[in-house]
Amino acid sequence: MRLRPEQHLRRQSDFRRVREHGHRIHGGFFTLWWLPREDPPPPLRRVGVVASIAAVGHAVLRNQAKRRLRELFRRHQELVPPGGDLLLVAKHALIRQPFPVVEERFIATCTHLTTLTHA
Repeated sequence: MRLRPEQHLRRQSDFRRVREHGHRIHGGFFTLWWLPREDPPPPLRRVGVVASIAAVGHAVLRNQAKRRLRELFRRHQELVPPGGDLLLVAKHALIRQPFPVVEERFIATCTHLTTLTHA
């Protein structure tokens, strides 16, 4: 299952809006920001991924971190509430951990996100 182009956050204004108005959850190896959209077309989940030089390191490490975060979203996007924008911000610890450990943390964080949205 691939990520469709309409599932990607592309504009800087979308990234900024999610950071300024969204819910933040620390996942240990990443930070997850989630914001429900006011104009949801179909029940679509959009994702943006950020890995900075300061937080992760050089280009190879940043690209590795972004690939991991995109793959986590691709595998477990059904855990994210529909009709919202998700922003995943990588931390340095993300690339030092085995993928299954990061995957467990992502699932737990998404479960926590679901409880926040239904409260």
